[in-house]
Amino acid sequence: NEHWSGSMEPSIATRYVFTITAQIAGVTSAGQLGFGERRIIPITGGEVRGKDLNGKVLGFGADFQIVRPDSSIELEAKYAIESDDGATIYVENRGIRCGPIELIQKLNRGEAVDPAL
Repeated sequence: NEHWSGSMEPSIATRYVFTITAQIAGVTSAGQLGFGERRIIPITGGEVRGKDLNGKVLGFGADFQIVRPDSSIELEAKYAIESDDGATIYVENRGIRCGPIELIQKLNRGEAVDPAL
């Protein structure tokens, strides 16, 4: 009959699994929303490479973005990958991209930016 008292902080750990390199088509603006510009960027293909998962990005899906007045971008990408063994995997990424205004403006213009930045 043991009793546990006290609290334990949960720990979060990450582990590298794979890298997705996606090919994209041109940006389409769907207009102003009052709190930012809605943009749609088609995902047209790509590849997945990792220790335990390799495959290709299927040629459909898109990144639906809202570019906010402060130049941060709310991202919501939905697409699928097909593993080398034939499994289809649905992928949904959500996040916010932000950074120094000069770099964000370069990205918005489609210019190359060093990924390390």
